[in-house]
Amino acid sequence: MCSSDLNVVSLPKVLLHDHLDGGLRPSTVIELAREFGYRNLPTHDESELASWFNRGAKRNDLVLYLETFAHTVGVMQHRDAIERVAHECAVDLAADGVVYAEVRMAPELCTEQGLTLDEVMQAMVDGFASGSRGTGLTVYVICSAMRTAARSLEIAELAVRWRDRGCVGFDIAGAEAGYPPTRHLDAFHYVQRENFHATIHAGEAFGLPSIWEAVQFCGAERLGHGVRIVDDISGEPGSEQLGRLAAYVRDRRIPLELCPTSNVGTGVCPSIADHPIGMLRRLRFRVTVNTDNRLMSATSMSNEFQQLGDAFGWGIDDFEWVTINAMKSAFAPFPERLDLINHVIKPGYAAARAASA
Repeated sequence: MCSSDLNVVSLPKVLLHDHLDGGLRPSTVIELAREFGYRNLPTHDESELASWFNRGAKRNDLVLYLETFAHTVGVMQHRDAIERVAHECAVDLAADGVVYAEVRMAPELCTEQGLTLDEVMQAMVDGFASGSRGTGLTVYVICSAMRTAARSLEIAELAVRWRDRGCVGFDIAGAEAGYPPTRHLDAFHYVQRENFHATIHAGEAFGLPSIWEAVQFCGAERLGHGVRIVDDISGEPGSEQLGRLAAYVRDRRIPLELCPTSNVGTGVCPSIADHPIGMLRRLRFRVTVNTDNRLMSATSMSNEFQQLGDAFGWGIDDFEWVTINAMKSAFAPFPERLDLINHVIKPGYAAARAASA
């Protein structure tokens, strides 16, 4: 059953890699800028602003891609603004069929006008709670530290402090080249000692050394993007040879938080059809599908599914496979993951099959 025969919006989805400051509604950016006096937007026309963000995300360079975040972070310097953004994020994800999400944010980016890190966390948690109420969506925070800064241990301590109040993991984000994971080794060792979870942006704009450090030095349980693992795979289709690192990642079932549309925008590959997700799925890596930044990439989980269906002929079996992969890989407690798989995801896909029969 191919994607053209499916209502992909209705399919249950699990999202592990989505940035809060990359998923604002364009109208909200404009309204918050007016409300809180942010004067640097390139335009106050909603359609033009959406196009501006999307153009900025298609410059085939991660550093240039990240420049657009100055405006979304610029309007997220007040508690009410952060809570609204988190609320709308949950509403939008639920409307797109997402049943479980881990949304990440670097709280340090929202403290320029006096908010404390804990106030930022509280605003996010409150917004997610109100936005998801009654929708069937479960949503948690992943607390990110900026890899270009020197506050990662402080942010790791913040994440652990909020572990029973809505935060399920720690991450580092931002420009990858020149800022290796081992620069933040003390933060990751702290997370490990606290029996907490870590995912690491690695293998997006930089290659195998970043992935190797994330896994072998920093204890990454998941790889944020991780798409450059293909640099360790050689050979023709059907007879691929895995290098030592690629084999280790596959053997250990380390999840890849793949973000196809975003990867096209940052120059990983020229099109969705050229994205290595098709090969990685065929080779049975722990593939998950994600949005990364819904505003910048003008995408959604349904859009990612639809594009993968069009490019690779994926259908309901493939979408269920990546969804269960993601739920298995989530940082929620095991009983919660199992319950969602058995009582939400599998029944949802069974109903979709029956409806399309």
